[in-house]
Amino acid sequence: MTSPLLKLGSKDDVAVALRNLDAGEFFANLGVAVASDIPAGHKLALRPLAPGEPVRKFGQIIGFATRSIAPGEHIHLHNLAAGDFRRDYAVGQDASPTALLPPEQTASFLGYLRPDGRAGTRNYVGILTTVNCSASVARRIGAHFTPEVMQGYPNVDGIVVITHGTGCGIAEEGEPADLLRRVFTGYATHPNFAAVLLLGLGCETIQAEKLVALTGHSDTIRSANIQQEGGSTQAIKDGIATVYEMLQRANQCRRTPLPASHLTLGLQCGGSDAYSGISANPALGIAVDQLVCHGGTAILSETPEIYGAEHLLTRRSSSREIAERLIERVRWWEQYTALHRASIDNNPQPGNKAGGLTTILEKSLGAVAKGGSTNLNAVYLYAEPVRERGLVFMDSPGYDPVSATGQVASGANLICFTTGRGSVFGSKPTPSLKISSNTALFRRMPDDMDLNCGTILEGSETVKKAGDAIFRELLAVASGKPTRSELHGFGEEEFQPWNLGATL
Repeated sequence: MTSPLLKLGSKDDVAVALRNLDAGEFFANLGVAVASDIPAGHKLALRPLAPGEPVRKFGQIIGFATRSIAPGEHIHLHNLAAGDFRRDYAVGQDASPTALLPPEQTASFLGYLRPDGRAGTRNYVGILTTVNCSASVARRIGAHFTPEVMQGYPNVDGIVVITHGTGCGIAEEGEPADLLRRVFTGYATHPNFAAVLLLGLGCETIQAEKLVALTGHSDTIRSANIQQEGGSTQAIKDGIATVYEMLQRANQCRRTPLPASHLTLGLQCGGSDAYSGISANPALGIAVDQLVCHGGTAILSETPEIYGAEHLLTRRSSSREIAERLIERVRWWEQYTALHRASIDNNPQPGNKAGGLTTILEKSLGAVAKGGSTNLNAVYLYAEPVRERGLVFMDSPGYDPVSATGQVASGANLICFTTGRGSVFGSKPTPSLKISSNTALFRRMPDDMDLNCGTILEGSETVKKAGDAIFRELLAVASGKPTRSELHGFGEEEFQPWNLGATL
């Protein structure tokens, strides 16, 4: 891209600054002069806009002018706001059959084939607390397994201790409790765990023994509760002994060549900027299309962050039922936020706005690009097991740790996380690959970024080429290459189930 001012769609009312623009600069190709200094990533008006007039970027409405805007003027929070408008859902209009590659052309990776037929990209032993009250005991058990101890189990990637602040203080029946049970059973049976110890206190709402019965994986899951064990000291001692037994079993697992159809990729974007929807997210969409053609699955989520762009997904829905299910989740979020006297447009966050994003409509258009171009094949509730192949959607909040937790519980054995402002996110037991939307971030946080898509903005790489690189990196990470967050040991504290109901 040779011009520092980028117009993304032929009918767009704005262009995006690829560098800081100075007042008075003139761009002959667009016939516009910069009226005032404009920060990199922010928008500039290309034509006069009247109050209340829709403003388009990516060829789509991103908001409405709140006052008169002159050509060359900076467009941001002071003169643009979200508003309601009629979406053309055009259900299935852009849907088309996915051309799956023949088996002899399908990519492969080195993974762990589990007894239930799913594949792990990692081989962990997990300690999962069912309630916050057992968190300290779980941490003490995990602390016993030092790097020196783990040297005796070279085929195990480590011990993952997952604690949290939930599991009790809620009604025993109803959607909030059902949601938590879906999360815990999804993690307990996750293919990246060779074995799991479910540890509870004993009197909580979410009972460990009942979870084991729900999973149907009694051969790889053990449960214990501190009250029954006789207190913390004995529970720690017994827990250590149980984990040793699990390590013996896990250490027998070996990586074997498996087709890419065994990969389920969770799609996340956080700390987004205006470049996320131009570089990293479209490139990730290319990789998603490739994964789908190889028979794999990708999970798009964060319902408040597709708001205003959901019609782009209904157009690709493989059935009317799927489109209606997605629309129903959007309507639920409108009611949910109204009930709490909030607005979905409370998002973007301050960092997103500093990076040039003004409204949730604008942010959503960039976020949807992560999903590529293939059909939408299913819509799931939070943490429901994903059964369909191809691109699917899982309902979740836009808060990354909560959304990613649901995706992992649904079966994601890889996560791709795009960012424009920066992120240090991990999501054990699933490796999280972080992709920078701009080169400045990649250079500023080199220990945290895995790939750089700023090359697209600089013109040294096409979106297609960057997407190809992401797909190759996905296969490498699935085969055992550590991500930056894994090298740091991140990913246990980010476990955050959606706290949907009242705390009693």
